[in-house]
Amino acid sequence: MSMALPATQNALWIVSPKGPWSVGLNGVPTPGQGEVLIRIESTALNPVDWKEHDYDHFILRQLEYPVILGTDSAGIVVAVGDSVQKVNVGDRVLHQGISGLRQATFQEYTIASEDFVAEIPSQISFDEASSLPVAVATAAIGLYAPKAEFGGAALTAPWKDGGAGKYADEPILVIGGSSAVGQAVIQYAKLSGFYPIITTVSPSNNDLVTSFGATHPLDRNKPLSTLAHSIKAITSKPLTIIYDAIALSDTQNAAYQILAEGGTLIIVLLKTAVKEEDRVQGKEIVTPLGCAPIQDAFGKEIYAHLTSYLQNRDIKPNRIQYISGGLASIPDALDLLRKNKVSGKKLVVRPPETA
Repeated sequence: MSMALPATQNALWIVSPKGPWSVGLNGVPTPGQGEVLIRIESTALNPVDWKEHDYDHFILRQLEYPVILGTDSAGIVVAVGDSVQKVNVGDRVLHQGISGLRQATFQEYTIASEDFVAEIPSQISFDEASSLPVAVATAAIGLYAPKAEFGGAALTAPWKDGGAGKYADEPILVIGGSSAVGQAVIQYAKLSGFYPIITTVSPSNNDLVTSFGATHPLDRNKPLSTLAHSIKAITSKPLTIIYDAIALSDTQNAAYQILAEGGTLIIVLLKTAVKEEDRVQGKEIVTPLGCAPIQDAFGKEIYAHLTSYLQNRDIKPNRIQYISGGLASIPDALDLLRKNKVSGKKLVVRPPETA
């Protein structure tokens, strides 16, 4: 079943390694068994997008050029493949794409598995919804996915029996609370009952992070050497969970020093900057791969519960900064991320606006 569809679509291509971006045509794919075709209304940008371009390093798999990037999507289901039961044509959905051709989001149409889409509640716009997929997956996988390569800290998820509020009166530190991932971590931490929820953030974003559930924002501009003292002034309990959503070398090492014995440091990079000789037995570091489709069974759990969290406003979207011009505006917008000129917001473009 499908709406009337074009044979081709606009897409933003990288034509060669580290080479120029170019808007050109791509075929509109046909959904296979268990798949849906989504007309993308909004796609959000992530730092990984410019890094994959600049470093010619695709995190999930090797890809051939020309290639299409993009992983954050919100749109309308316009066709469904065989055996699809969870999604209908006309549904407003968000999903996490995968760079490549069929599943990338820097284009007008994309393919997703029905197991990895969530319905968008009416009070959330497409722009807002597109801010969520990568951030939500990275946060949830880091906190709750089983311990494995590219897994997480294996905490009990709030959607599990006994998981909601399970960690009441246990402190958590989120480094970079105003980042897209940091905002999602704070919201999941609140669902899990953590208290206090401490986060480093620019003072201008204090109200933002407290609106998501942070209880004690700390000025990120202060020297990291003062972080332990600031935390001790808030709580005397051991800090056994730290989520570093910034993951610079200095933030990782500062967090690891503060971490209590038996604790887990979660970082958003797949490679840690904490040297082997500085590791301490009993203090673990996990490097989650924040891609729900790649996580398979655990990724399906995230999406099975995401719509209800959105409906109940337990998970709220990021603030967004709309960038006009459609797909052609993405390279310049990514340069804002590259130069660290975006704070507390997710950049969003609308592929249908592409000239």
